[in-house]
Amino acid sequence: RTRAELIQWGASNAHGEQMHTAIDILQAAIPTSDPGQVYLVTNKALASAIKVIARADDSSGIIGDACRRLLALHPSAAAAARISPVRMVDWMMKFQFDGEVDFFEIDPAAYAPVLGDRGLTAYRARLEAIRTKIPPAPKDEPISWDSHSHDRFVLEWNDQRLAVLDRDVDAIIRTHSRDGQRAAWLEDTAKALAEIGRIDLAIDWARKATDFDHGHQSLHAADYWCTLLEQYRPDESVQARLMVFRRWPLADTAARLHRTAGSHWSGLQDEVVAALAGDPAQAVVFAMESLQDIDLAWQLAHSLGLDDNRTWGDLVKVYEKVDPLAVLPILQRLVEHALTDADARNYKVAARHLVKMRKLAAGTDRISQVADLIADIRKCNRRRPRLQQELDRAGLP
Repeated sequence: RTRAELIQWGASNAHGEQMHTAIDILQAAIPTSDPGQVYLVTNKALASAIKVIARADDSSGIIGDACRRLLALHPSAAAAARISPVRMVDWMMKFQFDGEVDFFEIDPAAYAPVLGDRGLTAYRARLEAIRTKIPPAPKDEPISWDSHSHDRFVLEWNDQRLAVLDRDVDAIIRTHSRDGQRAAWLEDTAKALAEIGRIDLAIDWARKATDFDHGHQSLHAADYWCTLLEQYRPDESVQARLMVFRRWPLADTAARLHRTAGSHWSGLQDEVVAALAGDPAQAVVFAMESLQDIDLAWQLAHSLGLDDNRTWGDLVKVYEKVDPLAVLPILQRLVEHALTDADARNYKVAARHLVKMRKLAAGTDRISQVADLIADIRKCNRRRPRLQQELDRAGLP
């Protein structure tokens, strides 16, 4: 607990770390503790955590993760303590509709063991009572104008989770896919169907989400579709990954295809590398990180005209172990690029690259060229005192 206003990022993170330590202690004590005490502490901890996050800068998400850990623990603690269904329903309604914050959900399906049939009936009735009091959603107006938007969201979420609890396929499809106008909703439908063991249907809906369009939601759904196939229909997984790669020729989709292909990879590599060639950075990253073929990555970087400095920087770090002198021209290019704009951070980057160049060239005939480069930089940038300072700090001549 704290009464402090955690508006400072560092203070908020420190408090969040303490919260996680406390939850670790709580979880370790559960097996040997009285269930009633476990629930009491968990419930109080959750209430305190919600108060804290309401006034904290949680841009790092540390406090939010602690809240989610407590929310995951809460239903099992309530069931073990045999909390009254009436009391539990009251808490669930208050938390969702009258809580201090509105960016956490609770899963009514997880509370089914403590609610029982009578509790679930009462809970559904409470939800319907709220639903009947809400006017129709305003049409063609921003959601911010809808004073009942939060209530609508909570009701929709509960409809989805209760459909899963009921194992009602039709209700799952209706509540999760909605009007079918977003790939993410189709993926949500697939996940809910998989949750109740309807794997064939889940695969079908994941494929629908994949085929929806070429956007990022469909790309995300494609990975889920392939994951389902790898688990339940492994014979179809390689072709699925290949299809996804052909639709989205990226280093990430190539990496997943590579992992899945196994012994089939040798027949796919040429096609994959050729398809990635349209984006040199993607091709180099794939060769370097997935294939771990540093020579191929170096060759592709040059033959494809790689112009992404970040990728060049990553490649230099690994290729300097293969041929230290070969990376010197690339490091010089990175230095020159860093000095294009007058910026203290760029100066530090340039100085770091120059130090690396001196180290790699030491004891070779290239050291004089590096020395001349540093001298030229000092001379040409004599009116940049901050740059001169960074060069001095780096111990450069």
